[in-house]
Amino acid sequence: MPISDFIPNGPPRREEDAETHRFAEEILARHKAEGMAFAIKARWIALSITGVMLIFLIGDWSVLYYEFLLLALAGVGALQYYVGRVGVSRPELFLLALDLVLMAFILTFPNPFSGETIPDAARYRYDGFLYFFVILAAGTLSYSWRTIVAIGHWTAAVWLIGAGLVWWFGFTDPALSEAARTAFAGYPLLVDLLDPNEVAFDRRIQEVVVFLIVTYTLAITVWRFNRLVLGNAELTRERENLSRYFSPNVVAELSHNDEPLKQTKMHDAAVLFVDIVGFTNFAATHEPGEVIDTLREFHSRMEKEVFRHGGTLDKYLGDGLMATFGTPLPSDQDAINALRCAQAMMRSISELNAERRAQNKPEIKGSLGLHYGPVVLGNIGANRLEFAVLGNTVNVASRMEKLTRKLAVEMAVSDQLKSLAQIQSPDEPFLLTLIQGERQQIRGLDDPIDVWTCRRETSETTARLH
Repeated sequence: MPISDFIPNGPPRREEDAETHRFAEEILARHKAEGMAFAIKARWIALSITGVMLIFLIGDWSVLYYEFLLLALAGVGALQYYVGRVGVSRPELFLLALDLVLMAFILTFPNPFSGETIPDAARYRYDGFLYFFVILAAGTLSYSWRTIVAIGHWTAAVWLIGAGLVWWFGFTDPALSEAARTAFAGYPLLVDLLDPNEVAFDRRIQEVVVFLIVTYTLAITVWRFNRLVLGNAELTRERENLSRYFSPNVVAELSHNDEPLKQTKMHDAAVLFVDIVGFTNFAATHEPGEVIDTLREFHSRMEKEVFRHGGTLDKYLGDGLMATFGTPLPSDQDAINALRCAQAMMRSISELNAERRAQNKPEIKGSLGLHYGPVVLGNIGANRLEFAVLGNTVNVASRMEKLTRKLAVEMAVSDQLKSLAQIQSPDEPFLLTLIQGERQQIRGLDDPIDVWTCRRETSETTARLH
């Protein structure tokens, strides 16, 4: 079942297409596995019922011949389950063709252990062709529309070849034909219908034509379903992409309405930068594996706090990250949420350092900068779009984070953000721990501003990276 069957433009050409391709392949693989499991159970149930029914219909030991063939059909079905996969599989196609040939053999050729000597054409006209509809219907559970069409064509070919073999090599009894003509003299149509030696190619062709009509109808149905699977894969990909940047509650909102991502607009938001102080020196003096592990642990903890406080992860910045609160949708709690997130980040860094001390690893020192003001939101890029938050507010927040080195503090908060947070949550205890420092001239702002700081808890035994 090639994945290209479901993506009209063929193989993926862009990273976004590749991601959709991956999601579609995962969904189709799961769908196929579930369908194959259900189909093999249905096959075994149907074959068991048929096997019991044949015991009563035949009533002698010759039934074992058919029971053996039914077991063979069950075995082919089991093998199809084990070799089935998404993509072109030659073993799977071989087993599918073997399934059809085996079914045609059962319906066409006589039981060698039976004492009956009826013409083979009469046996061929037992309406056994109806069983092929069961195989075709079961195929819709796990195969692509192309495979459904192949089943239809192969069945038509096998059935007509069987008719030709019966007509050319089959056992006939001319006396029965003569008896039919005598019994229904004057009724040529009945003679044609009831002659046991007549293969009746016109009716065999009619069976095949009807089967092909049903085949194409089912193939179109499967094709439409596969389009829905692709659409679901795209939605899943988009939702996963959102979950990389936005908190779960924002993802839920945007999954129903993604207009905030499509529109370029401006509104006020809180911006937070967090960084590891002295990480360049740490990276130069430690093993690459340890460097990456430290970054992963730090990013994981910081990302968790961003999402826990309703923020948006804008981007990773090497050993730090940028987060925003109030994007893509503003709220009346953005400033206080950013401040609470910063507090939680500092607490998380302290917990991480406690773990690192227990492992005889050097502690890390975090630095945070926060500012509040107008930002521009919109998609940037050409082939690969990225949701971006831009503006002087972002620049000021970044410079606030750099200011922590000069002030020897862990966090620097602009007066704009602190004042708004005070309004949004007057009783917030963390606000009381902030210390008002000297007014600072921040590049990007016309006038000096009050800066509120929070010092890091220190330890005499702290091994710092800077």
